Amino acid sequence: MAHIHHQGPTTAFIAASWVALIAGALTYLIGLWNATMALNEKGYYFTLLMYGLFAAVSLQKSVRDRSEGVPVSGLYFSLCWTSILLVIGLLGVGLFNATLAPSEKGFYAMGFALSLFAAVAVQKNVRDVAALKTGGAGELG
Repeated sequence: MAHIHHQGPTTAFIAASWVALIAGALTYLIGLWNATMALNEKGYYFTLLMYGLFAAVSLQKSVRDRSEGVPVSGLYFSLCWTSILLVIGLLGVGLFNATLAPSEKGFYAMGFALSLFAAVAVQKNVRDVAALKTGGAGELG
């Protein structure tokens, strides 16, 4: 069997992932800070972002753990999927019912989506770099 050399993420991809995460989260949060909505509404959207970031990273880690043969309970795996679907659904319902301009709704949706995608990319990069440093380069993916 031929040995396959796995190269870790490039510096450019690592930097782009971090920039995307920071840009997505910061624009979402700055928009929220400047919004003329009630504090409880701001808290709702802030909580959705934090919960979404956690759920996205947890799901990415669970999927990767399973692919590498690391045990992940079915309950935890199901909770990760449920959390992602729930947070996306709650954001959709919140934005649909919000008294915001359509452009503002799109702004929050795109900032949220960019943040979640970038959080997954950052988590993958962190794990890939750690695997290379510990000699587990065969586990990249």
